[in-house]
Amino acid sequence: MAALKLAIGNKNYSSWSMRPWLALRANDIPFVETLIPLYTDDPADKEQILSFSRAGKVPVLVDGDITVWDSLAIIEYIAERYPEKKLWPDDVAARAHARSVCAEMHSGFVPLRNECGMNLHRPIRPVALSADAKANVARIEEIWRECRTRYGAKGPFLFGRFGAADAMYAPVVHRFRTYAIEVAPDTMAYMETMMALPAFQEWTRDGLAETLVIAKFEDA
Repeated sequence: MAALKLAIGNKNYSSWSMRPWLALRANDIPFVETLIPLYTDDPADKEQILSFSRAGKVPVLVDGDITVWDSLAIIEYIAERYPEKKLWPDDVAARAHARSVCAEMHSGFVPLRNECGMNLHRPIRPVALSADAKANVARIEEIWRECRTRYGAKGPFLFGRFGAADAMYAPVVHRFRTYAIEVAPDTMAYMETMMALPAFQEWTRDGLAETLVIAKFEDA
């Protein structure tokens, strides 16, 4: 069976690419990675993205004649393709909870995204957050705390074992760290769990090794 192919953007900046990449790597699912530099002036880069998906964005997963784009759609596909990896909890109620917090991450937290873009190269230092961004931080802490309270007996991740929800919230761990955002001890404990994950560390090392600088992401 041919290996999955995953097209991603710069690991230093591309939070959306990180999510399905982590879902695959942390679960030892083999795939071929194609990294396409984003926001360059080279038309070949844009054409390469379009060759994977006419949506013109990464990430994109290719599985034979099946193409899946959008981070959450890719994670859903991986969960169906590899049910033994249990990206979603077995319990119906827990699974509904996991899907809800993933969807909230997918569509929400815009102020935090805008004010604290993912940039692994950025020196660790705080920024003045808006009231809306602070509310985003509080809500994320609330989500993590509720998940850990309900499912912590099953393992150290949001729903016990590493799964879709952890992959979806992984870039937030980098944002909280990079922008020196003050968080509660239980939030920091979960962040440390994620940062100790070998796949998380691999992505971070690769991102830090990149040399391409995207000026518009270097202002914060």
